[in-house]
Amino acid sequence: MIVRPVHNILLLPDVSYYFKKDFFSGWSTEPMKKDDEVLFMLLKDDKSEKELTADDFYPIGISAKVEGIDDSENVQIRTMERVDISDIEVTGDHITATASIRGEINDITDEEEKELFGRLRGALLKFVQGYQWGVWARSYILQRKNIHDMACSLTDYLNLNTEEKYGILAADSRRERDSLIEKAIYEFIEVSKVSQEASSAQKDDQEQLYREAAIKKQIEYLQRELDDMHPENVSDVRKFEKKIARSGMNKEAKQEAEKVLNRMKQEGKESHEYGMLYDYLDFVTSLSWKPPKMPAIDLKEAEEILDEDHYGLKKVKERIIQQLAVMALNKKQSGSILLFVGAPGTGKTSIGQSIARALGRKYVRISLGGIRDEAEIRGHRRTYVGAMPGRIMEGMKRSGASNPVMVLDEVDKLSRDYSGDPASALLEVLDPEQNNTFTDHYMNVPYDLSNVLFVCTANTTDTIPEPLLNRMEVISFPGYTALEKFQIAKRHLLPKALETMGIREENLEVTDSALHKMIEEYTGEAGVRSLKKLIDILCRNAAVKLVKKENETLTVTKENLPEYLGHQRMRHETRLEEKVPGVVTGLAWTTAGGEILFIESKLMEGKGELIITGQLGDVMKESVQIALSLVKSLFPKETEILEKRDLHIHVPAGAVPKDGPSAGITLVTALASLVTGKAVGTEYAMTGEVSLRGCVMPIGGLPEKLMAAQRAGIQKVFIPYDNIEDLEDVAEEVKEKLEIIPVKKVTDVLDQVLGGL
Repeated sequence: MIVRPVHNILLLPDVSYYFKKDFFSGWSTEPMKKDDEVLFMLLKDDKSEKELTADDFYPIGISAKVEGIDDSENVQIRTMERVDISDIEVTGDHITATASIRGEINDITDEEEKELFGRLRGALLKFVQGYQWGVWARSYILQRKNIHDMACSLTDYLNLNTEEKYGILAADSRRERDSLIEKAIYEFIEVSKVSQEASSAQKDDQEQLYREAAIKKQIEYLQRELDDMHPENVSDVRKFEKKIARSGMNKEAKQEAEKVLNRMKQEGKESHEYGMLYDYLDFVTSLSWKPPKMPAIDLKEAEEILDEDHYGLKKVKERIIQQLAVMALNKKQSGSILLFVGAPGTGKTSIGQSIARALGRKYVRISLGGIRDEAEIRGHRRTYVGAMPGRIMEGMKRSGASNPVMVLDEVDKLSRDYSGDPASALLEVLDPEQNNTFTDHYMNVPYDLSNVLFVCTANTTDTIPEPLLNRMEVISFPGYTALEKFQIAKRHLLPKALETMGIREENLEVTDSALHKMIEEYTGEAGVRSLKKLIDILCRNAAVKLVKKENETLTVTKENLPEYLGHQRMRHETRLEEKVPGVVTGLAWTTAGGEILFIESKLMEGKGELIITGQLGDVMKESVQIALSLVKSLFPKETEILEKRDLHIHVPAGAVPKDGPSAGITLVTALASLVTGKAVGTEYAMTGEVSLRGCVMPIGGLPEKLMAAQRAGIQKVFIPYDNIEDLEDVAEEVKEKLEIIPVKKVTDVLDQVLGGL
C-alpha cells in the first residue's frame, strides 16, 4: 500500500476523486498505476516531507484504490474505508504505517440519509438559482450521488478548517457525521447569502457615490463656466481654489487649506460650520506667503527720512542706521530685535513708521498693553467657538506683506493669569532661530516670520520677564530737552495741528516765545505728548475765534497765551531760595521723565526714634538706614544727640510713592548737614546710591535727571563716577548749563558742600 500524506482535502468513504498525477510528487518516488491501493493520512500542518515526523499526522486516515490514469495524467481514485493509523515511520522520501479498518456506528437508515441528501440538494439548487453561474452549478449538484459525495465536491467552498474537516472524517456515528455535513452546507449557504447581500448593498452604495461624484463634477464644470462668464459672481469654492493656487503657500499650509476647502464643498452653505470654514480660508489666503524680494537699502535716504520725521534722538538714529546697514550687507532680514525704552511721548512708536518708510515696507502696529491670555499671541484652536487668530498673524494679514515692520507696543504692560503667559508666547515670535516656523493655533500650519522687522516699545524694562528681555537689544529714549521740544513743536506738532483743524498758516501765527512758555510752564514730561495736546487746544480755540471772525489773522504771544490755554497748569519744583540745615536737593527718575525732590530732616525732642514719611519704598528705607549709619560713623560726636532726640526724615509730595536706589548720597548729605548745622547751598543737587563703606554707586536715568536739574535752575550736580560714560547720552545744551561733578566717595560730596568733615 502506497502512503500518501494530504492536507486541506475532505476525504470521506465511497467517493471518487480526480487528481493530476504530479499532485503527490515530492511525497513519494513510487510510481502510481491502476489498481494500486493507497493510504491517505491527513497532515496537521502544511509541511514538506523533510520536516515530517509521526506527530505531524492525525491518527485516522482513509484507504483508497486507483481506478485509472488517463492520457492527461489524471488519476481517478475511489475511497474505501476509514482506518486507524499506527507505527508511522518517515524515512527519506518514504512513509510507512500500519492501518486497520475503523468501524462505524450505523445509526441512521438509508432512507433517512437519502431524505437528508434530498433536502440538502434542494437547498443548494434553490440557492444557485439567483446567480449567472446557476445553470452550471445546478448540473454539478445533480451529479452528486450521496451526502458524502456532495460534501467532498464542495470541499473548496465550505468554510471548514483542517480541524473541522478531520472532525467529520473521525466521527464514528454516521448520523453525527451527516449532521456535521448538513451544518457545514447550510452555513455555506447562509454565509454566501450574507456576502451576496453585503456585496449588493456595497454595490448600490458605490453606484450612489459614483452618481453623486458625477453630479458634483458636472456642477463644478457648470459653475466654472458661469464663473468665467460672470467673474463678479464667482462661487466661494471657486474663489478659494484660485486664491490657494496663486497664494504661494508652503506644502503644509496648502494641504490644510485644500482639506478645509474639500470639507466646505461637502458641508454646503446650509451647514452651521460653513461660516467657520469660510473665515479660515479667507484668513489664510489673505496672508502673504511668497518670500519677499530684498530691495536695495539707501542709507543716505534712510537718514534723511529719520531726520525729517524726528528731531534729536541722535543715538537712536545711529543704532537704527547700523541695523539697516547690516541688512543691506546681508541682503536679508538680520540683526537684533530692537526694544525702544523711554517715557511716553518720546517718539518710540512713531519712529517705527519712519523705519518702515525708509525701507519701503508696510507698517503695522500691535498694542500688547493689558494682554494676559496666551491665545492673544498664538491664536485660539479652531475647535473652540469663536476661535480667532492671534494678534501677530492678524497683523500680518493687515499688512498684506510677508516682511512688514511690526511694532509691538507696550511689551512692559503684558500680564499673566490662568489663561497662560503671553510673554512666554512672544519668545518664539522674537527668536530668529524659531520664528521661521511660527505656528498660530488657529492656522495650525507654520508661517515664516523671519522676514519681519520687529520693533518693540516699553516705558520701563522692570516689568519685562528676563527671558523675553534677553531676546531684545535695549535702546533708551532719554526724553527731549526744552530746545528739542521747541524744534519738534515748530517743525512737526504745530503744522500738523493746523492741518488737522483746517487753519491756514497765514491765519494763525504762534510766536517762539509762546512756544517756549508752553514748554516751560504748561508741560513737565520727558516726551511731547502733553505739548501736542496743548497745541491742539490752542488751535481749536483759535479756530473758534476765526469762525466768529473776531480777527482775520491771529498771533499768539507769550502775553496772550493764557487766553488760549488758561493759566499755568504745570508747576515744577525749582531750586530753594534759601539754604536750610538738613535740607538737600536730590534727583529722581519717573516714567514721565526726571524731577528734583527735596530730602528734609529735622531733630525733635524725643527718645531717639526714627520717623520716615513721604511714602518711601523698601529700597529707600534701607538707604535711610545706611545713610544714618554712615553719618554716625563720620560724625560720632555730633550724632550723640540722636540718642536723646527723635529724627524725622521726610520727602515732600507724600501722596506719590517713591522708591529706587539713587537717593543715598542725598540722604547722607541731608543728615550730615542736620547734625553739623551747616546748610548745603541751593545751587547743589545730587544723585547716587551709597554703600555702608561710603562708596557712591552708579544709577540709571541720568539724562532725565540732569534735564530736571537744569530746568529747576540747579548749577552743580554730583553724580557717581561710574556714570561718566552715560554723559554721552546727555544733550549738549544741558551739559553746558550744568557743572557736573563725578564722585567716588560720599566724603567727596561732604567735603565740597559742607566745607570739610
